[in-house]
Amino acid sequence: MDENGVMVARDVAAQQDQPWNRRRLRSTNERLLLDRLRGLGSASRAQLARETGLSKPTVSSALASLEAAGLVHEVGTQAPERGRTAVLYAPDPAAGHALGVDIGRGWLRVAVVDLDGTVVARADVRNRARTSAALADLVVGTARQVIGNSGVDPAEVVHGVVGTPGVYDEKQRRVRYAMHLPGWGRAGLFDRMHEELGVPLEVHNDANLAALGEYTYGVGAGSRLFAYILIGTGLGMGVVSEGRLFTGAHGLAGEIGFLPFPGRQKPERLEDAVSGVAVVEAARRFGMSGQLTAKAVFDAARLGNPAAVQAVELEGERIAHTVAAAAAVLDPDLVVLGGGVGHSVDLLLRPVGEQLRALTPLRPRIAPSRLGEDAVLLGAVATALGTARDLVFERRAEAG
Repeated sequence: MDENGVMVARDVAAQQDQPWNRRRLRSTNERLLLDRLRGLGSASRAQLARETGLSKPTVSSALASLEAAGLVHEVGTQAPERGRTAVLYAPDPAAGHALGVDIGRGWLRVAVVDLDGTVVARADVRNRARTSAALADLVVGTARQVIGNSGVDPAEVVHGVVGTPGVYDEKQRRVRYAMHLPGWGRAGLFDRMHEELGVPLEVHNDANLAALGEYTYGVGAGSRLFAYILIGTGLGMGVVSEGRLFTGAHGLAGEIGFLPFPGRQKPERLEDAVSGVAVVEAARRFGMSGQLTAKAVFDAARLGNPAAVQAVELEGERIAHTVAAAAAVLDPDLVVLGGGVGHSVDLLLRPVGEQLRALTPLRPRIAPSRLGEDAVLLGAVATALGTARDLVFERRAEAG
């Protein structure tokens, strides 16, 4: 045993002297410093040595390599009360870029961001596509336009994330359950978009991305477990626990639109009762007429229109059923209401709260989305950035 143990120790020591392992150690140190700089914003060599526990010579060598690779740059100096003036370093946000896409029934939103997450170009266009092929063309054309307007070399856009209604089936290469986008379940659509754009694309459910966006940039920050309920053309929910998205065994967690809901004549899906379409249908039943949208109904309710007020009250009661179900299953500390209907949470909070008290003793805090229409897009951006930063580091470190 002792002899074998000595042999193993010698083997490990010999491996540590090998050039490959020295390169790996340098790469690990460089990545540690780069990640710490992202958290700090900027720092000096001495501060990084204190923060990481690495020696000052190691920090200096790693920073020199990162600077040569274009991953960090000098951003100023710091004059301490005593001692030498220190140079401050920060990650270079222009080292790479990421693409975020939000595909909705009414709107398509596309943004290019640098590695700090700053939007350098963006476009919001009406989705007037009536076929899946036309929608794919719209996505590709808009993304190309945004990349062109950004002034960024297309090769520097290293990763993209797309948010879409439904659930992406990785094995079959298609979206399932996108009821409001005709033909969107065809296989190969996203492969085609990837090929035409030349940017690797991840595909995620829109409510899940909205939840991540709200956690990263909005009211969900710091929440231990929160649910984001997306109420628009359809109904969906994203769940973030301890900063991580919960998607279930098959990616279907949060598909609350499929829950049964007792209808007037026959049982219906919860999505049929809680959505922008449901608000309009209720308003018509209560006597409103003309070209109605959910926004028009809420605007009329603010002006005191009786039919609109009734429709909003009913929507609030139905949303309360959704919140009650989420509270019973998930025990969230926060429920965020977002999507198109979420813009009118000021009118909904009272009826939601009153009905929730009648339905259940479980009362999570309810809040409107801070990100509004941008929740899905910002969630796509946040997700794309994680991969983009890894790819840029790997490519530049290997080139160095």
